[in-house]
This record gives sequence, C-alpha cells and structure tokens, in this order.
Amino acid sequence: MKKHLFYGLAITSTTIFGCQSKSGSEQQGDSTSITTQSEQVTLPAPDTAASKNKFSKVIGWPAGKTPIAPEGFVVTKFASDIKSPRNMIITPNGDVLVVLTNSERSAVEAVANTVTGKAKSEVPGKSANTILLYRDADKDGIAETVTTFLTGLNQPYGMAIIGNNFYVANTDGLLQYPYKTGDTKITGNGKKILSLPAGGYNNHWTRNLITNADKSKIYITVGSGSNVGENGMENEVRRANILEINPDGTGEKIYASGLRNPVGVDWAPGTNMLWTAVNERDGLGDDLVPDYITSVKQDAFYGWPFSYYGQNEDPRMKGKNPELVKKAIAPDVPVGSHTASLGLAFYKGTKFPEKYQGGAFIGQHGSWNRSALSGYKVAFVPFKNGKPIGKPEDFLTGFIANAEKGEVYGRPVGVTLTPDGALLVADDVSGIVWKVAAK
Repeated sequence: MKKHLFYGLAITSTTIFGCQSKSGSEQQGDSTSITTQSEQVTLPAPDTAASKNKFSKVIGWPAGKTPIAPEGFVVTKFASDIKSPRNMIITPNGDVLVVLTNSERSAVEAVANTVTGKAKSEVPGKSANTILLYRDADKDGIAETVTTFLTGLNQPYGMAIIGNNFYVANTDGLLQYPYKTGDTKITGNGKKILSLPAGGYNNHWTRNLITNADKSKIYITVGSGSNVGENGMENEVRRANILEINPDGTGEKIYASGLRNPVGVDWAPGTNMLWTAVNERDGLGDDLVPDYITSVKQDAFYGWPFSYYGQNEDPRMKGKNPELVKKAIAPDVPVGSHTASLGLAFYKGTKFPEKYQGGAFIGQHGSWNRSALSGYKVAFVPFKNGKPIGKPEDFLTGFIANAEKGEVYGRPVGVTLTPDGALLVADDVSGIVWKVAAK
C-alpha cells in the first residue's frame, strides 16, 4: 500500500485557535482537557470494556405531531410518504432534489439485527436508489409537483451540479449525467467517472459531494471500512478521507485524512474554509469519542485510527504509528459522543433571527452504541466571521418519544436551506422531509 493514499500529504505543525494542537491538551488525572475556541473539552479516560448498546425503536409520528423548534419558528411537512429521504440539494432554479437511499443488510445481519432490535431503528429492505424532484413554481414555499428525477442508482447520497452536468455519488463511484437547468428528469445516459471503495463499517457507505466556489474541484467524503482499523490498513486505501478531483474525474488527491466517517460538508459563509461533520469511533465508552464538526485544513491529518481528538492515542492502536499521532490535529467543535452527526449546513439566509445567521445546523441521526440515547435532533452552533463562538445547542427536538424505552418518532439526517430561507430536514425512518421556517 502506498502510504500517501491513506495518510494524505505532508503535514506541518498547525495552530488551532491560537495554540499549538499539542500544547492545547493537558492531562487531568485519567481525563484529558482540550481547549478549543468554543469551549473547554474534557474527555474521560478510554475504557475498552465499557461499550454498551441501546437501539432505538421507531414508532412513527402521531397525526398532527411535529418536531419542536424554538419560539418564533413553525415546522411543517415539506414532503412525506417517501422511503428513506437522506440528503438534499437545491438546483439553480430552486427545485429541491431529495435522495431516497438506505443501508442494505445481508440476510444474516437482518436476522441478527431483528433479534437485537437494531432493525427497528433503520429503514428495512432494498434501498430505493431514487432521486425525487420537488418544484415550488409559484414560490409560496410549498412544492406543487414532484417528479422522479433519476432511478437505477446504487446507494446514492451526494449530489452536485456543474454547468450542464449533474453528479451523483453512489457508494461505489461518482456518476455524471447531462443536465440543463429546469430539467425535471434525467433522460441522458450517465457515465462513471470515478470508482470508489464501496460500503463500509456500520453504514459508512455514504459518499457526499460538494464543489468549490468556481466549481473547478469536487470534494468527496469516504468513510472508513472499519471501526478502528481492525480489518487491516490495507483495506482502508482511499478511505477515512475527503478526496479532491477535477470535474471530469481526473486528478484525484487526498484533501484531508484521518476522518473516520465524514458525511456532511459545507463552506463557512464568507470564507474559503470547508467544514465537515464526522462520526467518531466506537468501543471506548459512553462518552468517547465525541463526534465533531471541524474546519478541514488541506493536507491535515485528524487522527483516525491511531488517535482521537488530536493526539490522544487509541489504546487499541497503541504504539502503532507514534510519528503520525504527533501530526494529528484536534477538531474544532465536539457535538456529543455517538450522536451520528451526519448533516451539516451553514445558514446563509436572512429570514432566521440574527443569532442563527452564519451558524451551522447539524443533523444528528442518533446513537445506538451508548447506554442512553444521544443525538436524535438538529443541533446548532453559532458562528461569527466563519468561526464558532459558542457551544452546540438544541434547535429541532422532539424526535425522542420515550428515552427510557428507547422509542423515537424519527431520525434526522441531511439538512439544507431553501431559496426562501427555510431549513429542510430529512427524517429517513419516518419518510418525511420537515421544513422549519421563521414565522
């Protein structure tokens, strides 16, 4: 294996929020304290014997009930009765494209998950592998028509539009189709312009997309194929990375590495800084390791699998790559352990109150590998001038019906903004896309 395919490019010492990443951590007994711009993070000591599971059971939304937003907002159904909406983008003319996709378990896994209860918190069966188009022609905030935009895909997730081309990232590769603004259906033949390592550990099959401002580059998220490298690093080539390519699929290089499962991606308003939402590793206890959102520095290494949250060495990988651990950068904002933070969207509109403008919304799909449920909400992190200025706070809640029983109404995933300044939230297990608008 060529080392650079996994580890990324040369990494130099990086300053994080005014302090060196190494000196930003200090030991406090068995815990570790890390200073970030938004808060002081204290991590407990890792415990490889403390891993617990609590699978949620989805009971569906009762008639008339919706998630709960802060005062001054209204929550409505933008779309419903669809199978597993996961991700969304807005086309140049304002149409909303919604990807319908889900994980596909083998027969053995399906039986095992039914016994444990895990199947109840996932969308069962074969993935719909479809993209729907919603159009609000009269601009009243309600879609009047829905059409099937594209079918026949293979666990699609990320989408992008560059000129007269539509891109969709299947779990095993990037496809390109002819497209023109206003199309309600893809009619031309697509072609695979890049193969990707398919599937991955515990649902790390999602491949998200984003372009840079001038659309000269495409960035692709690829999650790890294991929890912490237990299948051998030779099976992690091109994984746990954000890849950069040209629009024709050429010129691939690793933009950043050591990101266990990056999914949500967006550019911080007013900057050229890419941010991502990352799912961290399992098996170290209820409160390790925090999922996070972070700025993505080019050529940086973020620790996986050898260390977590900077240079805290994973005991299961102890001594296996100390030189690389020294280069690991601590991420910017922890958003809770095992929250399955998948969606990320910065608010670039003006309709929400000022405190939300420029801030980050995070779709947290919710835990299964923790003794008590965590996540199952949309969180918000305030930003100013492209940098976080506060801790994560609840924004859209009410997804948990009964925490003790593990019952939930739904599970939020992707988040995106509409042209009229509202927030769309894909709730995959309930088959609903929620719309959160300012009153």
